[in-house]
Amino acid sequence: MQQEKVFFNSGNLILEGRLAMPSHTGADPGVVLCHPHPLYGGSMNNNVIYTVSRALVEKGFAALRFNFRGVGRSEGPHDEGRGERDDALAAVSFLAGREGVDRSRLGLMGYSFGGAVALAAGMREETVKAVAAVSPVEIPALNSAKPRLVVCGGRDTMTPASEVLAAKERITAGGAGLVEVIAGADHFWMGFEEELAGLVAFFFARHLI
Repeated sequence: MQQEKVFFNSGNLILEGRLAMPSHTGADPGVVLCHPHPLYGGSMNNNVIYTVSRALVEKGFAALRFNFRGVGRSEGPHDEGRGERDDALAAVSFLAGREGVDRSRLGLMGYSFGGAVALAAGMREETVKAVAAVSPVEIPALNSAKPRLVVCGGRDTMTPASEVLAAKERITAGGAGLVEVIAGADHFWMGFEEELAGLVAFFFARHLI
């Protein structure tokens, strides 16, 4: 997967990212990917984030993974999810402005902490047309009819499947949402990355291609 190092602004901060584009030319749909908790080693190089980005590119998407504020070469301190929502939307805005990306077909994906950020930011942002959250540590209010996917592992103790399934009615309200549980996977998805990535890529292909 060929990638370009990119930098973009989130307010007065500069954030770093990696942008991968499909090999063909044209206006491609795009997805921004949000990584796990910065204070527990989360970064854009996480196994789930990297594998999902590769699966998206193979499906014909532009995929932008980036480091939240305070991670890697991204400026600023961790902001407990508040500033990180701004970071996610700044990444969406940056991707929307890139040549070769169709700004009318953009999605937002996140994992763990990043999953909660993606839901909170993406559901209220008009530019974002679909949202996927993998093992989100929190499921915020979903005051939108846009398509959303919430995925967790059957052996996850940090985002228990029982809690996700208890929120299924709220997630799927209006027929726009989808909940998936992958048996055998825990919160870290080791050994299940490809299965998960295929599921997420299929979801975005269904709604953005």
